Amino acid sequence: MFFILLLLTTVALLYVYLKWNFSFWERKGFPYAAACIPFGALDSVRRNKRSFGLAIYDMYTATKKPFVGIYLTLRPALLVRDAQLAHDMLVKDFASFHDRGVYVDEVHDPLSANLFSLEGNRWKTTRTKLTPSFTSGKLKGMFPTAEAVADKMLAYLNNKLPETSSSEIDMKNLMSSYAIDIIASTIFGLDVDSFTDPNNEFRQISKEVTQPTAKNILRGTTSFLYPGLERIFNRLGSSIDGLGRMRDLAHRTIAYREENKLMRPDLMQLLLQLRNTGKVSNDDDIWATETAAESLKTLTKDNIAAHLFLFFVAGYETTASTTAFTLYELMQNPDVLAKLRDDINQTLEKHNGQLTYDCIQDMKYLELCVMETTRKYPGLPILNRMCTEDYPLPNSKLVVEKGTQIIISLLGIHRDEEYFPEPLSYQPERFTDEHRNYTPAAYMPFGVGPRQCIAARMGKMNVKIALTKILTNFNIETRLEKREIDFTVNGVPLLPKGGVPVKLTRKAQSGTA
Repeated sequence: MFFILLLLTTVALLYVYLKWNFSFWERKGFPYAAACIPFGALDSVRRNKRSFGLAIYDMYTATKKPFVGIYLTLRPALLVRDAQLAHDMLVKDFASFHDRGVYVDEVHDPLSANLFSLEGNRWKTTRTKLTPSFTSGKLKGMFPTAEAVADKMLAYLNNKLPETSSSEIDMKNLMSSYAIDIIASTIFGLDVDSFTDPNNEFRQISKEVTQPTAKNILRGTTSFLYPGLERIFNRLGSSIDGLGRMRDLAHRTIAYREENKLMRPDLMQLLLQLRNTGKVSNDDDIWATETAAESLKTLTKDNIAAHLFLFFVAGYETTASTTAFTLYELMQNPDVLAKLRDDINQTLEKHNGQLTYDCIQDMKYLELCVMETTRKYPGLPILNRMCTEDYPLPNSKLVVEKGTQIIISLLGIHRDEEYFPEPLSYQPERFTDEHRNYTPAAYMPFGVGPRQCIAARMGKMNVKIALTKILTNFNIETRLEKREIDFTVNGVPLLPKGGVPVKLTRKAQSGTA
């Protein structure tokens, strides 16, 4: 009898708690979306119907209000739909939204202390120290290394494609190998070839980190929604799949370079420079640095591994997807493809046929195409921030309280016809001064403000190298029937269901597109 009474009391208390928790936004006087208890906006994710980013996109399209209260399982969050308000939060009012509110525990879990997760002054100091690593001069130094990876990709395609007929290539899979190799080379300083050796150590680690296992999904959820629970997992010794192996790989690479005084123009070298001297040199010609005594080093090997892991996670999927999605859109828009070929040919001619960093930067229409791809397919379909001090909403009596999670649906804003007319139409010209027909505040594929992606220019450079190499060496078989890409239900990024098929044929090697 006592057990039954205890059970009934527990059920009753749980019911009262859930009803009270899921009335948060109603009690605060905010407009709110109807919640499916206990998963809220993520119920479709729980049912394996939508990915996280697409579930938030559904919330965005379900209302026209500038902001709306939603629930990410038990956690209330404010979905900001108004592009100008979102932009102001990230830029003008950054002081009230300077943290992401995700898991970080630098003392007990140094691998969590990367630039994405760090908070407050610790983030600000780290960002300032890392910023010189991504200047134009530093990227110029890394360019030959990146181009060498693209040439491996060309060699693989030339061996795979028949000489006289077209062949369908899954561009997502191809560009995943490219992205893995380019990150291994320009960030970790490792020479790998995922095209001929798809089972190399770096590729194996990458699969462990990114595969949608139950454990990875759980840990990704707790890191984002329940940092306190993630802290418990780590204190109990439960690590994320692949993270330990990537840490060991980073440690081995650091030790090898320091013991052999090896220097390469890559991000690893710049982090070692920061480790030994406390700063990254502002002189773009200086890469090498003397090894300091261990007691004088300003970064531990785990600190370096944490940043390298972040740059891998942030750069791998976005580079592969942006390149693949661009080629897919070019296949469906022959007029855009023709203009881009002309842009590439004319720019190469201007630079005496030499593909260099400056040459890539001069390809103006290529820049427009990358902008339009990242508009239609943002690498991360959401942005998140934590309100760090009470924030009165403009033109409203409502106040966003400190500790509130802020969610911005980039996919929603980027595909909103209010900000981008004909949002599903691929129109690179929309970003030109002559044809501008979009709301500038609404375009933020890499975030905006002080916490925008620090490596955005590096990522775009890698995408542009791959696109230029493909278009100067192969023809794309175009089609007039346009189809939108379907996305899988896994992960946060926009992952294409069934790959990104594009038909290629070899072309005469004339050095032009």
